[in-house]
Amino acid sequence: MSDSDRTTRAWRVSPSAYLAQRPVGYTIPLKPLSCYVAMDDGVRLALDVHLPQPKADTAAPASFPTIVVFTPYYRRFALVDDSVATECSPNTSRYRDMFIPRGYALVVVDVRGTGASFGRRDSFRSPRERTDYHAVADWIVAQPWSNGAIGSTGVSYLGAAADFLLTTGHPAIKAVAPLFAVFDTYMENCYPGGLLLANRLAGKDGQIMGALDRDDRELRQQFAYFKDPNLAGPQPVDEDVDGSLCRAAIIEHRDSFHMVDFITEFRYKDSALPYDAAFTAAVMGPYHYAANATPGAAVLCVSGWMDGAAYANGSVSRYLTYADSHPTHLLLGPWDHGARVNVSPWRDAVAPEFPIMAEVLRFFDHYLAGVDKGYADEDPIHYFSMHEEQWHSAREWPGGVVQRTLFLGGNAGLVGQPERGGCDTYQVDLSAGTGRHTRYERAAGYENTVCYPAWEETQKGFLSYTSAPLDDAFSIVGHPVFSVLLSASEPDAALHVYVTEVEADGTMRYVTEGMLRALHRKVSEPPETYRCTWPYQSLKRADAAPLVPGEPVRIEFALTPTAWTFSQGSRIRVSLAGADAQHFGQVPHGRPPLLTVHHGEHSYLRLRTDVR
Repeated sequence: MSDSDRTTRAWRVSPSAYLAQRPVGYTIPLKPLSCYVAMDDGVRLALDVHLPQPKADTAAPASFPTIVVFTPYYRRFALVDDSVATECSPNTSRYRDMFIPRGYALVVVDVRGTGASFGRRDSFRSPRERTDYHAVADWIVAQPWSNGAIGSTGVSYLGAAADFLLTTGHPAIKAVAPLFAVFDTYMENCYPGGLLLANRLAGKDGQIMGALDRDDRELRQQFAYFKDPNLAGPQPVDEDVDGSLCRAAIIEHRDSFHMVDFITEFRYKDSALPYDAAFTAAVMGPYHYAANATPGAAVLCVSGWMDGAAYANGSVSRYLTYADSHPTHLLLGPWDHGARVNVSPWRDAVAPEFPIMAEVLRFFDHYLAGVDKGYADEDPIHYFSMHEEQWHSAREWPGGVVQRTLFLGGNAGLVGQPERGGCDTYQVDLSAGTGRHTRYERAAGYENTVCYPAWEETQKGFLSYTSAPLDDAFSIVGHPVFSVLLSASEPDAALHVYVTEVEADGTMRYVTEGMLRALHRKVSEPPETYRCTWPYQSLKRADAAPLVPGEPVRIEFALTPTAWTFSQGSRIRVSLAGADAQHFGQVPHGRPPLLTVHHGEHSYLRLRTDVR
């Protein structure tokens, strides 16, 4: 099956149909203009300006709406051999090719401490960098080719940068489209469920950035996105004829922070750097500043059902947070991080066929350029239901649903009514894990086209509960919620919970997962700037509490959202593990707990049933 939108009725005008009829009135310049722009502390940022070129016998307008992209992955590479046809902007070419021919100016910026820009990166998603975004917006609106309207987009780091730009409150910001981007960096990327996403992933990010920041071309060859041997270092700006300024900037980059060392400073959500009490883990997330967002600016939130650890949570929360005060849209598909892979087991092809950039174009055409009048008539939410392999639309999240609760019972059963008195024990194996082909690898830059192969074998070490065969097909949408009455032999534990579809022939399909460190079990009210419809744990020090060994306690938390249709005759399975050694650190260190799961009304899997 395909994730294509060509036959769906979920849109009045599908993104593919919109793109097919959208006029292309301009060409892309052979090379952009480039220059340095000084920030208020004197640090100079390198940026490229791509201006639409009129086609023959036509005149260009005097000014254009502008889309700005902030990247740490080089706005443009210099080439070893200019005569070889090589994409010099592998990280941003999709925005160039989509927007410039359709009448948008495009500005691409090397963020401070990266590319040809000067400065140092002093943290992950630094507040200093966010201030730069406002200064760049000031510079854009002062240019003669700018019509005063700015939008921003991008995947991952670039998408979060678009979100941070919105929170500067700059009046020129009319629309942003964060794609596959965190809203709360700490809980969606670094410490999901309060568990450190292991240094293998944080280290990989640090290696990629180190290779780029220091222009280490030998190290860069290890990473698929940037291994083309014709890619040299960052492209100097026009004024830097001999490249001496670019080389000087790269020397400054040597003092940038190291991700692995940095992220372990934050054991709790409210932990601060020991030398900077104002820098807590919260300031790394756009949500922290959401109250300052430019009034009325539109927001398009895009993610995939297997987008990293919990990036989909960020897109849903971003939608819920802004929906009451901004025109806001949500798109969720069967994708990994960045939509490089269609993750549905029933896919026709590895590469997605859905035209995400066409949807982004229509969004900007409506809110930034004012050339599309029908976008406001579309439902604000679109999502893809896997196994059913269909797109759906909705007016609310999660809309049109009722809850169905399945209880953990005896004989490894998942049953409709709670059973009292029984329990199961599970000895955690801290070396157990889910392998190297999961939702996590792509977010760290690893190539991965197959998600959760041999899932039946992987589950053999889990404590599992399985339902009876379903009488009818059963569709879910949103966040499954897992609750358990649990006691442990140690004062802490990691809970990794998985939902599986066991098909009638015994084939097992990974559906979704969630995790929580037991000491973070307290359910709290989410902040106004991070709204959610699922149990929320603050991950703060004040809310943390060790377990009392042997004493039962109820633990409830949400799994990552999904939309999935279980077939008639299939069974639903929920599984519990105490480690994922390939992705998360040990909890507790070297002390694998013995867990006791108590049956009854507090031990269940709650699913939101999609009622259509």
